[in-house]
Amino acid sequence: MTAFPLDDRGLLLGDGLFETMLWTGGGLPHLDAHLARMAAGCETLGLPVFDQDQARALCLAAPGEAGLGEVRTAVRLTLTAGSGGRGLDRPVAPVPRLAATAAAAPVVATPVDLVLARTRRNEGSPASRLKTLSYVDNVLARAEARAAGADEAVMRNNRGDLACAGAANLFWVAGGSLFTPALHCGVLDGLARRRVMAAARELDVEVHEVASSAEALDAAEAVFVTNSLIGVRPARRFEGETFGPHALVERLGEALRDPVRS
Repeated sequence: MTAFPLDDRGLLLGDGLFETMLWTGGGLPHLDAHLARMAAGCETLGLPVFDQDQARALCLAAPGEAGLGEVRTAVRLTLTAGSGGRGLDRPVAPVPRLAATAAAAPVVATPVDLVLARTRRNEGSPASRLKTLSYVDNVLARAEARAAGADEAVMRNNRGDLACAGAANLFWVAGGSLFTPALHCGVLDGLARRRVMAAARELDVEVHEVASSAEALDAAEAVFVTNSLIGVRPARRFEGETFGPHALVERLGEALRDPVRS
């Protein structure tokens, strides 16, 4: 296990990025896309380009090193801005650190119960659209959900627009069309989010990236959340609303489970 020194900026300031990807028991099907997103995040944060070959090797080795090479596993790649002195200013030439870890990730087969969180996304911050190490707002939102007896939180931004779940992108179906919060609402450009939208368009379903209030979920035919580990997870409940199975959600879930298409 990699040990981070006490002067590491990721530990002290949350200065860094991470990616979580699914090991299927035989590989990481979307590893290149995850590395590309991390590289884009480094550019946004002004961090040096990391060694993608090293990152790839770390990710591919992590399941075996954890004794999980034959099972469904979550692999997390962490990049920090490296060591720095006291205060906010980075060294003139930061030397990032990379580490990869793995943990078992069983299939989640149950629908999700959602509640509306008080904790907000800061849509004006670049960090709201990146997987940075500064994830405390997501931690607080998830804690709100657990305290309310739910599985996951629905987060709004400071304007009151829907943004995301605590650890997933958010979608809903209305009038036969698919809706999801627009990236400018403070939304992570999720890789599963991209695949869901592509699969919907292949099914000739209209896809709308929107700024909407939480009332949109009250009027929805179906609601679901997505990320790289859970694929498509339908919602059973949001506040006072309940949802049953929905054909489009099921088809999109099948599309993400298809190794060729997903």
